[in-house]
Amino acid sequence: MQIPKLDLTETPGIYYSLAYGLGALLFINMNRQRQSRFRYVVFALVWAVQFIFMFFTYRIPQHLFPLCVAIEILLTYAMIRSCCDIDRVRCGYYTVRAFMFGEFAASLEWQLFYYGLTALGIPLRMWFNVTLLVVVHSVTFYIFLVLEQRYGSRERSLIITDREFRTALMIALATYSLSNVSYVLKNTPFSSHFTMEMFTIRTLADLGGVALLFGYHMVLQDHHSRAEAANLQKVLDEQLLHYQISKDTIDLVNRKYHDLKHQIAYLKSGITEEEKLSMLDEMEEEIRTYEHQNRTGNQVVDTILMEKSLLCEKLSITLHVIADGTAMDFLSTVEICSLLGNALDNAIEAVRDLPDPGQRQIRLYIERRRNFLRLLEENRFDGTTRQISPDTGLPETTKEDRENHGYGLCSMENIAESHDGSMYIDEKEGWFRLQILIPFPQSSVKSIYTS
Repeated sequence: MQIPKLDLTETPGIYYSLAYGLGALLFINMNRQRQSRFRYVVFALVWAVQFIFMFFTYRIPQHLFPLCVAIEILLTYAMIRSCCDIDRVRCGYYTVRAFMFGEFAASLEWQLFYYGLTALGIPLRMWFNVTLLVVVHSVTFYIFLVLEQRYGSRERSLIITDREFRTALMIALATYSLSNVSYVLKNTPFSSHFTMEMFTIRTLADLGGVALLFGYHMVLQDHHSRAEAANLQKVLDEQLLHYQISKDTIDLVNRKYHDLKHQIAYLKSGITEEEKLSMLDEMEEEIRTYEHQNRTGNQVVDTILMEKSLLCEKLSITLHVIADGTAMDFLSTVEICSLLGNALDNAIEAVRDLPDPGQRQIRLYIERRRNFLRLLEENRFDGTTRQISPDTGLPETTKEDRENHGYGLCSMENIAESHDGSMYIDEKEGWFRLQILIPFPQSSVKSIYTS
């Protein structure tokens, strides 16, 4: 096949291929990558195929132009999909953005190159073209990278649906059609017969498309953040309401036990039979045991543990607790309710349906570990490893209504991170393990050592 001569009125296809690959790399860097060691080998092969394809389809007949563009987009999609562990819709969304980034970068570079030749009189030399290519692409994609890192920091938690993908695709198609109308249709109100004007229309249209897609992405992130915050607040409000109801219930139980204790004392004063006295002593001992259990030094912790203990007893679940409730004094009531409530609710959900009652075990430890609050929850589970969400990095909810569930772990992680702490999750040998470490405030640390 004869290699076509260079036509300065059109940007060579390999320039676009270079820009598409750089755009794909940009979004690969922003998303969770596959564990395969050969992912970049596949990426390089697909990129090479795109280079070859665009080299040999340079100056193709106009009726084949849409088909070639579709193939270029599919190859860009394959590059991102080969490296990123994301679903097809999210991959399609970032492919659209990478394609528009590449369109703008290639158009800008060639327009500046053409301007240098025609307006500035720079000789047609390879060194000028290569230097301009490196400079323009380096600056352009560096700006893209900075913007994405600064304003796209929540990429992994952003939910992309078919609707978001279709909207981004429509923006890109409209922009691309406007930017290339002069090359396909000569007699329209938006076409031009002058080369520099054609370049200007194309570059400015591509810039507008990039800006529109970036603005749309910011709107999506803002909407998602608001929805996530609302759902998390809903979880916190429900936990607080649950705590208040539980506290009233526990207070009622305490009053009943207190009355029962006085009744037993009264009965003992008028009964002389040894057997009845022994039975009454045993009842009194049980009451005394009840009085001392779940006395951690923090009323909120005590209330939650009492409520969960009663539920575990009803479900034949063994709940083992070693807790220093005072270690959580620096947290708000809402935060304590969310941490303990979510941890124990998830644990109870995991063990309640285990067929062997001996396997229904939950362990909870709350302690001071040097300058940290350490909350450790362990429970048995059925051995089925839950799928890790690519958006949050946390186990996905097993409930069907995923839109309104699965926020418990996110809420706990957010609370830990808001106090410069961290949350760790592990599943091993039939045990699920959740550990939260939160540093004590400096004032609390000082009081520990001065008291």
